[in-house]
Amino acid sequence: MTGETMLNIVPQGSYTTEPPLLIAPGLFGSARNWGVIAKRLSEDRRVLALDMRNHGDSFWSDTQDYPAMASDLAWVIENQGRANPAKGPLAREADVMGHSMGGKASMVLALTRPDLVRKLVVADIAPVAYEHSHSGLIEAMQEMDLSDLTSRSEADRRLGERVSDPGTRAFLLQSLELRDGPVRWKFNLDVLQRAMPAIVGWPAGIEPQLAGGGQAVFNGPALFIYGENSSYVQPADRGRIQDFFPKAEFIGIEGAGHWLHAEKPREFEAIVAEFLSRG
Repeated sequence: MTGETMLNIVPQGSYTTEPPLLIAPGLFGSARNWGVIAKRLSEDRRVLALDMRNHGDSFWSDTQDYPAMASDLAWVIENQGRANPAKGPLAREADVMGHSMGGKASMVLALTRPDLVRKLVVADIAPVAYEHSHSGLIEAMQEMDLSDLTSRSEADRRLGERVSDPGTRAFLLQSLELRDGPVRWKFNLDVLQRAMPAIVGWPAGIEPQLAGGGQAVFNGPALFIYGENSSYVQPADRGRIQDFFPKAEFIGIEGAGHWLHAEKPREFEAIVAEFLSRG
């Protein structure tokens, strides 16, 4: 990471003998969305929640692909991870948890820099390309009139002209800046729109068996949590996940959809805490 780029990192808790936990939010997410879970998981370790590039208070870039996002995560661990004397005086490592887009970035990190990752938690996403797109939400935000907005209730009314689901509107509006300076979305919407194929896709060249005999495999502990009401992790995806992550475990949360950590936060938190606490 160079001086011209900066990631917004929200820390909780203190460094202990446990590696820190790095949290990578999904598309349109932010460190703020993970505040309560991060605080509760920080009782015995440092927790570092991020705004991903082109989100929140992190830097804007023309690039939003998974190798770049994985590089961002690697920089955080290399600069704020806990030194592991067993791996050398400069070695760093962390437990890494990502949801959706952040989950894919976390998987790419674990597959390309396994030395930085002790344990991996992936929330409701698989290492596959999806056919859906979130371009409609981006268009709704781009086309919403921000010029004379003064209240979140009016912002909700205007966004409701294009986005019918109140939960989705509430989530997006957490990233509408109403107080400091001109009203604006804290997303680089133009870049996110252009990068949508890469965001819903999976990076070319990262496969369990690469040409020439090389392998992209993470042999550390890996937990895949999914919402039982979500379609993002299908039974057919498990074989591919296990090709990449031979030690993968799967746990479903009943009554939860794609936003499982927001819909069932205590259940989600308990599953993650138990996994991270194992020796």
